[in-house]
Amino acid sequence: MLTNHEIQIRVRYPETDPMGLLHHGNYLMYFEIGRTELLRASGGNYRQMEESGLFCVVVKAEISYHKPARYDDLLTLQTTVTRITMAKIEHEYRLLRDGELLAVGKVTLAMVDREGNVCRVPEWLTIEGDK
Repeated sequence: MLTNHEIQIRVRYPETDPMGLLHHGNYLMYFEIGRTELLRASGGNYRQMEESGLFCVVVKAEISYHKPARYDDLLTLQTTVTRITMAKIEHEYRLLRDGELLAVGKVTLAMVDREGNVCRVPEWLTIEGDK
């Protein structure tokens, strides 16, 4: 599995507040896009994983806001897997505009089955040394 991935995201008008700034709640949506694209770039697919009965649920989220993003800004989102345990995957996110750091986030996911029981992270999602 890849441990780093980068995508570009343009701030769309409905994602902003009345001041034209990216609404604070949308940062988590961007982070989810980053996770999904990191998984896709690694050859994985959330749809197939969920169809097989395995789900990722957010158990912890943290964001530090440094500078605002504005409507129509082209942002770079860097997503990094920082740790994988038996049942959790931790990601870190850096959101930038022209190299300037706007926000840093951390999200911890737990693996569960359809009934919500904790499961092992599948072998294909692990990183050498994190087993």
